[in-house]
Parts: sequence; C-alpha cells; structure tokens
Amino acid sequence: MSYLFKQKVNEKEENEENELRFTICVSGAAGGDTVEESDDLAEELGKAIAESGHILTTGATVGLPLYAAKGATLAGGMSIGFSPAGSLREHLRKYRLPYENFDFINFTGLNYVGRDLYLVQSSDAVITVGGRFGSLHEFTSALESHKPCGVLLGSGGTADIIPMLIETLDPSFQKYVVYSTDPTELVEKVCKILDEEYQDIKKQYKTGDNFWFSERGKKRG
Repeated sequence: MSYLFKQKVNEKEENEENELRFTICVSGAAGGDTVEESDDLAEELGKAIAESGHILTTGATVGLPLYAAKGATLAGGMSIGFSPAGSLREHLRKYRLPYENFDFINFTGLNYVGRDLYLVQSSDAVITVGGRFGSLHEFTSALESHKPCGVLLGSGGTADIIPMLIETLDPSFQKYVVYSTDPTELVEKVCKILDEEYQDIKKQYKTGDNFWFSERGKKRG
C-alpha cells in the first residue's frame, strides 16, 4: 500500500476502502513566547493529524513544529521534516536542529527562506499555531498557492493576527482559510476542504482509471 493512501473500514459492508492521505504542515515559532504558551496546542495538532490518518510535515526545527512532530509520533503517525540544511552534518552542526520524532528528513539545502517555500509546496495544507515572521511567510505562501490554511486561534503570535490581516487586505482566496480554537476541530475543517478539492482524484483512484498510462501511450504512438 502506498503511503499516499490509508485504509478505512466500512462498518456497514465490513470491507476496507482506500482513502487519500494528505500532507498537512504545522507551521509555528521555533522560539519566543508562543512556544511556552502553546506547546500543548502544537502537540495536539500533531496528534490530531496522525489520528486522522494523515501525514505531518514541518520545518524539521525546534519549538512548536517539534512539539507537533512529537504529538504525531506518540500517536503512531508519520512525521516528515524539511530541513534548511543540505546534509545531516549541516542539520546537526550548522543549524543545530533535532533529528528525533521524524520518520524522514528532507535535507533541502535551501536555507530557511527557500526551505519555507519548499515545505509549503510539498504540503497539501498548512496549519498555523503561534508563530513569528517565518510562520507568516509560510501562511502567505500557502494562501497565494491556493492551499487550505488552518489558523489555531488563541495560540498567540502570527495565528492571532491573521484574522486582522485577512480583513484588512481582503485576499481573493480567503475561502481557503479556516479558524478554530480547538486543534482537532481545526484539522477536521482543513481535511474537509481537502476532501472536496481532491474529489476527482479520489474518484479516479476508486474506479481504477490509470490515465497516465493511456496518455503516455498516446504520446509515444
């Protein structure tokens, strides 16, 4: 079974169906007041993502993203980190970042700013908890990329100023932004948007429509 799919038991028919697994990024501060104030919330987010059967992505850093990775790991989920470093040595020695609570670390070699964009583009959705300028960068990048954005209200920092920014700047894609003060509810809201956005792919998978083979054949023929 591909990591892109999860098995879901249909209780009425007593058989198993395959559902898409989404990559959901938790974006938050690596340091500062919101780490101390919202560490439990970040861990709950990671746990909620894992328990929903989806994959957590983070910047492979300390602070709130690490608490999210811890929560996902404790819940038996998959945690993938995107490091600004180009190798494990750089990750540990130059950037002094953690390696625990990750099933896999992608060493991007893009420094922090490039890593942020790569992380967002590699994720299906982004959830902001607490945060500073780096989290704001990831949020705006996700929104401009038309990706669902969850905002955990009450977690401080970037998360709590996003509603004001949305109201003031009135972005075209604000329909993709959802809010909640509860980590589990927020994950559910994000997943609802993703389920709707991926209906065509889910239908294609369930009907066994392997269109890429036929398209490739047409081009070669």
